[in-house]
Amino acid sequence: MAHVAILKAHNKAYHRGSDPRAATCRSKLQSKRAKLNQEINKELRLRAGAENLFKATSNKKLRETVSLELSFVNSNLQLLKEQLAVLNSSVEVYQGDQHGGLSHHIPMIPLGLKETKEVPFHDALHEFIEDHYKDKADDYVEAIAELSDLRQAMRTPSRDATGIGLLYEYYNQLYFFERRFFSPERGLGVFFDWFDSLTGVPSAQRTVAFEKACVLFNLGALHTQIGTRLERGTGEGLDGSVDNFLRAAAVFRFIVDNFTNAPSMDLAPQVLEAFILLMIAQARECLFEKLLLSYRGDSAPAQDIDAYLEQAQEAAELSESYHRVYDALSIELVKDYVPDSWIALVQVKSQYYKAMAHQLVGSGLVAGIDGRPLSLKTKETLTFMYSEDERTNGEPNFAGHSTGKPTKEKVSTIIDIRVPKNDAEQLQLGLSHLRESVLLHEESLRLQRMCRDLKKRDHLSTFLRRAHDAALSAYTRALGDDEFGEALDPPPILASTKLQLSFGQPDFGQHPVEDLFRGLGPLTLFSAKHKWNPPRLAHLRKLHDQGFGFSVRGDGPIIIAGVDGGSIADLAGVREGDVIIGIGDVDVKWSTHEEVVSLIKHARNDLSLKLIQPVEKPTQPSKSMMKSMAKTLPGGRGSTSPTSTTSSSSGVSSAASHSLSNTLAGRSSSSKNNSKSCDRIHAIGRNLPGVRRRDKSLDSHVKYRTDAKSSGKGGRSRDRTITGRLSLAADFFNLSLHSSKDRDRTVDSGTSSQTRSTTAGSRLTWNPFRTKSRERQNSHSHQQSHHHAMMALKTPSTPPVSGEVICKNIIMR
Repeated sequence: MAHVAILKAHNKAYHRGSDPRAATCRSKLQSKRAKLNQEINKELRLRAGAENLFKATSNKKLRETVSLELSFVNSNLQLLKEQLAVLNSSVEVYQGDQHGGLSHHIPMIPLGLKETKEVPFHDALHEFIEDHYKDKADDYVEAIAELSDLRQAMRTPSRDATGIGLLYEYYNQLYFFERRFFSPERGLGVFFDWFDSLTGVPSAQRTVAFEKACVLFNLGALHTQIGTRLERGTGEGLDGSVDNFLRAAAVFRFIVDNFTNAPSMDLAPQVLEAFILLMIAQARECLFEKLLLSYRGDSAPAQDIDAYLEQAQEAAELSESYHRVYDALSIELVKDYVPDSWIALVQVKSQYYKAMAHQLVGSGLVAGIDGRPLSLKTKETLTFMYSEDERTNGEPNFAGHSTGKPTKEKVSTIIDIRVPKNDAEQLQLGLSHLRESVLLHEESLRLQRMCRDLKKRDHLSTFLRRAHDAALSAYTRALGDDEFGEALDPPPILASTKLQLSFGQPDFGQHPVEDLFRGLGPLTLFSAKHKWNPPRLAHLRKLHDQGFGFSVRGDGPIIIAGVDGGSIADLAGVREGDVIIGIGDVDVKWSTHEEVVSLIKHARNDLSLKLIQPVEKPTQPSKSMMKSMAKTLPGGRGSTSPTSTTSSSSGVSSAASHSLSNTLAGRSSSSKNNSKSCDRIHAIGRNLPGVRRRDKSLDSHVKYRTDAKSSGKGGRSRDRTITGRLSLAADFFNLSLHSSKDRDRTVDSGTSSQTRSTTAGSRLTWNPFRTKSRERQNSHSHQQSHHHAMMALKTPSTPPVSGEVICKNIIMR
C-alpha cells in the first residue's frame, strides 16, 4: 500500500509538470556553487584579518610574514572565483539538445532556475489556524500536505507547458496563502530560503513577497530554457522561441515593477533590466532567422536587391539590440555579477550581425548589376538606409559604432557613393560593404578566442568560421581579377525594422486555482487581518406559533442583521453582527442566503446555530457616549424610576420601565395602543394590585426590551410596582439587556401592519422571528443564558390569584 501511495504521489506530481530527474544536473551545480562560496567567504575573512594585522603591527619580520600570507590568500581567491565563473557559464544543462543544430546557429543565453529548501508548513499553519481562526486544525491536514506537495513539485518543473502551468498554479495559490496566514500583527514563523541562480548565495526571508518574486524568476527562467530548446530550423520552432523569450521579458518586467528591496542579486532591478533587454534581443534574433528562412528552400522566392536591403536593415537593428544589452551588462553592479562568457557572447553577436548587415547590402548590390538603372523603391531605400551622421567619422567603440566625437586629424575613408548612378558605382559600393563584412567577421572570431569559456565551444567556433569563409568567398567573387581595387569604408547602415516586438503582463488568469484552505470561509471575512473569537453554540427552541426573533443578511457568509429584544434568539445569546458558520451539522460559511433560510425553516421548532464573532480592538468612548453614561450614574441628571438601577451594567431606564408597565396595564385596550413587543411576552398577569417592593440590587438582571411609545399617563407609578415584580423573575431566568437603539429596531410581527425586512445588496432577507398569526398576541419566549435551555412564561387556563405572577411552574407571591 505504501508503494502504491508513493507511486500515485509521483504520478500526480509528474502530471502537474514536475520532473525531479531534470533537477539532477542543477543539484550538482548547486552543491558545487555552495562549496565554492563557503571557501570564498573563508578566504575573504582570512584576508580581512591579515590586512588588519598588517596595519596594526610594526614588527618588520611579522609584516613580511603577513604580506606573504596575503599573497597566498589572494591567489586562492582568484582561483576560486575562476572556478565559480566556469560553473556560472555552464548553461548547457539548461539548454538541452538542439537536435544536432548547434553548429548552424549562435547559441542563446538561457537563465538557470533558483534552488530552494523545503519549508515546514505543518506546525506553523496548524498553530495559526487554531490560534487565529479558532478552528480545528486537524480538518486542514490534507490542505497543508497538498500545499507542501505543490511547493515540492514546483522546485523541479518540467521544461514544457505543464511546467509553466505548475509555476503559475503555485504562484496563484500564494495569493490565497498570503491573505490567509500572514497577518500584519504577527508572522507565520517560517523562512523561505532561496539560492541565487548564478552565484548560489543563499537568501532567507519571512515575507511571501520574496517567495513570489523567486517563483516568478523561475517562471521567466523556464521560459528562456524552453525558448532555447525549441528547434530553430523551422518556422514553428522560431515562433515558439519568440513567444517564450517575450514572455520571459514580461515576467522580469513584472518583478521590477512590483517588487523592491531584493535580497539577492538576480532580483536586483539593474540585473533584471539587463535580462529584459537580453530576452528582447534574442526574440528579435529568432525573427531575423525566420526572415532568412523564408528565402531558403526550393519554393522560396528569388531574392532581389530590395529583399537584401530589407534583411540588412533587420540585421543592423539586431546588432544595435545586442549593443544595448552590452551597455546594460557593462554596469559595474551587473558586470561583476553575470558571467564573463555572457558579456563576450553578446559582443560576438553584435559584431556578427553587423557583419551580416554589410554582407547582405554588398551581396544585393553586386547581384543587382544587370545593366539597368535602380528602381525608385531601391533608391529610396538606399537614401534612408545610411545614417545622417556618417560624415563625422567618429571614433568607433568595441562594436564599430561611432562615438559621435569627430576626429579632425583623421582623414575620412568613407566612400562618397550613396545611391549608385551606374553599374561601376554600384559594384564599388557593394565591394566596400563586402570587405567590411569580412573584417567584422574576423573581429567576432577574435572576441570569441579572447574568452576562455567561448574558446572551448567548438560549435560556436565552427559557425563563426563558416560565416567568415562565406563573406570572404562573396567578396573574392565580386572582386574578380582586380586585386588592387580601391579599399574604402562603406557608410554606416542605419538600423531599421518592420518587426515590432511588445509584451504585456504574465498570464496569471490562464491558470486559475482553488483555495486550498477554502474551508476556513470566504476570504473577505476569514483572512489574516481579522482575528476571531472562539465559536459558540446557540440552541433555539420555540413553540409552534412562535418565531426565533432574528433576521439575517448577506450571502456567503450570512450575518445576523438584527435580534429582537427579549426574543428566543436574544435569550440564547445571538447578537447582531454574529456570523453564522454552522446550522446543526451543516457548514454554511459558503452557503447562499436562500440556502441558509431554507435550513432555518427546515429546523422547525428546534434550531442549533454555530456563531462566531471577530475580535474587536478596544476603542476610546466618544463624547456622546460619555454623556449618556453620565446620565445613568448615581447623582446624574434626570429622574429615574425607584425600581430601576443606576449602575451601567443593568441598563434599565425609566423609559423602559414606563413602557413595560404601560404595556402590561394596557392589555385590554385596542391593538393600536399595544406595545410592538408586547405580543412577544408570554402571558404575564395584568391585574396585579399590591405588589410588594423589593431590593433594587435584584434589578441588575432585568433586561426586557419594550417600546417607549406605549407609555401612558399612569405608567410611572405602575412601573414602580410591576417592574420590581418582574425583576425577581428576571433574576431567575437571567434575561438579557438591549439598549434603546435596539428597542427602536423592534418589529411588531403580531399587531403592527409593518414588517421588518433587511436587504443584503438587493436581496430581501427572511425574518425568522415573525409569528404565523397576526391575531395571536401576548406570546414571548425567554432562555436561560448559562444552560441555553428554553424557559417560556405561559398564561394558565385559570385566572391568577390576586397578587401573584405565574411563570410556568414558578409562583412568586
